[in-house]
Amino acid sequence: PRSTEAQEPNNQEMLALSSTAALSFAGPGLAGVSSRAGGAAMVAKSKAIPFLDAPPALDGTMAGDKGFDPLLLSNVVPIQWAREAELKHARICMLAVVGWVTVDLGFTVPYAPQVSSLAAHDAAVDKGVFLGLLIPIALVEVLAGIPKCFQIMNEPDASPGGDYKFDPLGIGASAEMQEKEISNGRLAMLAFSGIVTQAALTQGPFPYTYNGVEDLVPPMQSVQGALSIL
Repeated sequence: PRSTEAQEPNNQEMLALSSTAALSFAGPGLAGVSSRAGGAAMVAKSKAIPFLDAPPALDGTMAGDKGFDPLLLSNVVPIQWAREAELKHARICMLAVVGWVTVDLGFTVPYAPQVSSLAAHDAAVDKGVFLGLLIPIALVEVLAGIPKCFQIMNEPDASPGGDYKFDPLGIGASAEMQEKEISNGRLAMLAFSGIVTQAALTQGPFPYTYNGVEDLVPPMQSVQGALSIL
C-alpha cells in the first residue's frame, strides 16, 4: 500500500510536468490566439456612431475628425485627398451662401444680370458674362488645384490637403481655427443645398419660403391678420 501511495504523487507530478511542457512548446501559438481574442474585444468604437468600429484611418489627428465614416470610404480614398476635396467645397459653399443670399437681398455688381440668384446662372450664360467667371476659376483649378492633388498623392512630406500657404492675416495656423473652418464649411455645404432647393421650390426671395417671414415666425401671421382687419 505504501508503494501505491508513493506512486500516486509521482504520477500527478508527471502529468503536471507534461502539461507544462506541452503548453511551453505551443506557447507562441496560444499566445497569438489569446492576443487576437483580446484585440477583438478591445476594438475602439467610433465616437460619432458608438455601435460601429472606429475607422482605422480616422485617428483624431486631423481637424474636424469626429470618427464619422460609416461606409469606410477612408479605407478606399486617400485621407489627404479627401480632406483637400472637402475643404475646397467647404470654402466654396461658405462664399456661395453669402453670395446667394446677398444678391437676393438686393446687392448687385456692375454688368451682372439684375435677376435672382436662382436665375443668375442661365441669365449669365445667355448674356455671355459667365465666361468672365469661368476663365479665372479654370486657371485656379489648373494652376493650383490639380498640382496640389498630385502633390498630396505622391509626396509623403507634402503639406496637408487644403493648405496652400495662403494666410496673409496669420489666423489659420492654430488648431482651433482649423476646427472652426471645417465645421462651418460642413454647415455651409448643407446650408447651400437647402437654400438652392428651397429657392427652386418656392421661386421666391429670401428667406425662400412660400409665405415669406410668416413661415419662419408663426406669430406674425396673427399680427398681420389683425392689422388687415384694422
